[in-house]
Amino acid sequence: MLKFLIPTAKEMTLTGETCPHQIKEKSSAIVQEIAKLSTDDLEKAYKIKPDATQTEHERWQALLNETAPAFLAYELFNGLMYRQFKDDLSPDKLNYLDKHVYVTSALYGVIPARQPISPHRLDFNMPFKIEGKSLKSYWRKDYDDSIKDGDLVISLLSSEFEEVFSPAVRKNFISLKFMERKNGKLKTHSTISKKARGKFILTAAKKGADSLGSLKALTFDGFAFQEDLSSDSQFVYVKEAL
Repeated sequence: MLKFLIPTAKEMTLTGETCPHQIKEKSSAIVQEIAKLSTDDLEKAYKIKPDATQTEHERWQALLNETAPAFLAYELFNGLMYRQFKDDLSPDKLNYLDKHVYVTSALYGVIPARQPISPHRLDFNMPFKIEGKSLKSYWRKDYDDSIKDGDLVISLLSSEFEEVFSPAVRKNFISLKFMERKNGKLKTHSTISKKARGKFILTAAKKGADSLGSLKALTFDGFAFQEDLSSDSQFVYVKEAL
C-alpha cells in the first residue's frame, strides 16, 4: 500500500468541533513523565518564554487529567504544508487521507491523519527521558511496526522524524525533492518545498494515486516529475520559475 509519512507542525489552530479522545498506554507514559515537571523545568527543556511555557504546562496537566480537548490531527496542525491541503477536501479526498496519509508524532506515534489528538508541543530533539530512553529510542519499535510488508513509503519527513525509524526500515523509503529552475539553474527553498509537499498530497488525493507510476504522473503548481534527476529512492519534481 502507498503510505505517506508527514511530520507534525509547531503551529496549531484550535478550531472546529472537539472529538472524543483516548490516549494509549505508550503515550500515557510520556504524559505522566512530562506532567511531573515544573514550569521552570519545562522552560529549560523547551527554551521558550514563560507565557508559552505556562500554556504547555496547562496542556500537559489537562492531558494527565483527561480533560484536554482533541481535534483531528490534520485540522489541528496549521504549518505551511498542512495549509495547502486541509481546506480543500471532499469526501473522496478524506477517504484517501484515511487510507494513505500518516502523521508521525512524538506523543502519539504513527497515526492516521484524521486521528483525534490534543494540542501539545513535543518533538524528538527535546531532552525528555521516558523509561530511561530518549523519545527516539522509546518510539523506534512502534515506528518500525507501523510499516508493513508491501508498503510503498513516501517520506515527507525531516531527518528528526525519519531517524526514529531503524536504518533497516528507512532504507526503503522514497523521499521527495522539490526544486525550481531559474535561468537554467536548479535551486531548493524551504518555503517552496513545504508548500509543494502539501500540494503534492492534495493532488495525489484528487487523482487517487495508488502506485509509484501514478505519483510520477502528478503535476501541480507548475511542478512535474524529472526522470533524469530522480532515483529509485528519491523522486525529484521541478518547477520552471517565471
